[in-house]
Amino acid sequence: MPRRVDREARQRQVSEAAWRVLLRDGLEGLSVRNVAAEAGLPQSSLRYTFPTVASVRERALGLVSERLRARVDALDPAAPGRARALLLELLPLDAERRVEMEVYLALGTAAMTDPTLREAHRAAQEGVRRVCEEALDALPPAPRRADGRGSLEVSDVHALVDGLALHLVRQDPDAPTGWAVEVLDAHLARLS
Repeated sequence: MPRRVDREARQRQVSEAAWRVLLRDGLEGLSVRNVAAEAGLPQSSLRYTFPTVASVRERALGLVSERLRARVDALDPAAPGRARALLLELLPLDAERRVEMEVYLALGTAAMTDPTLREAHRAAQEGVRRVCEEALDALPPAPRRADGRGSLEVSDVHALVDGLALHLVRQDPDAPTGWAVEVLDAHLARLS
């Protein structure tokens, strides 16, 4: 068992180092050599766990999804305002979530032309969609579109949070974020 924990800790360490390299040097700077140096590991040691840059990218994107899921799972399922709390976890309203969103966007863009990254990106997208579904399920019953709490309504919420997240990441890091919460609150009020 300890060996597995060590491997998971190493994967997290490497993924976080990959995030720092990606945010500092861009996608073109994301190499096994640069990530190993950032993580303070010999390149040969890193290649044992991550033999290719594609494997580093996949794991880095996977860590974004894992952190989101951990935050969502930590929310009290019986707390009032659960739908809002769930959707707020998808928005880069603090430094930690901003970094995650920047990594998600960079690697999501790379997935458009990198077939080895497409499945990891699809899984991350599905994770966001599941959080949107959970949020809708947490709302009190109300008149719904003809398709109920179906795919169209989930797609609307997913598109809203994706758009808000993109705008938040593209604005100055010190700019106010309250406007995005207000937009989300207005949308939730229309759904309730």
